[in-house]
Amino acid sequence: MEQQLLQVSAKLYQHLTNLPTDELRDDYIEKIHQLLDERGILIEKMQNDGFQMAIENKSHTMLAELDKGIRGRLDKVMKAVQADLKDLQNAKKNEQQYMNPYANVQVMDGRYYDKKN
Repeated sequence: MEQQLLQVSAKLYQHLTNLPTDELRDDYIEKIHQLLDERGILIEKMQNDGFQMAIENKSHTMLAELDKGIRGRLDKVMKAVQADLKDLQNAKKNEQQYMNPYANVQVMDGRYYDKKN
């Protein structure tokens, strides 16, 4: 089971190497979910079997290093997706302001009040 976990972790690490363009991002994220789920199932099975990390074991050390690298690369992917979402929200906001530039103006008795103040 350790070898399976090592293989899945290596696949995930390799997959996280390149962040694709916008068109391919959905498939890329779906593959990340699939590999994380597969990895999670293996880790759960190993924990239920009483697995203990041993620093002197070469494969255990490799798993720990892969895990550290996976976490770092997942953080980069997450930040890229968050930045894209923020850009999308800003684009929507700017489009709404362009479509209705007087949305923030209230009219009372012929006077104009700006909601910003």
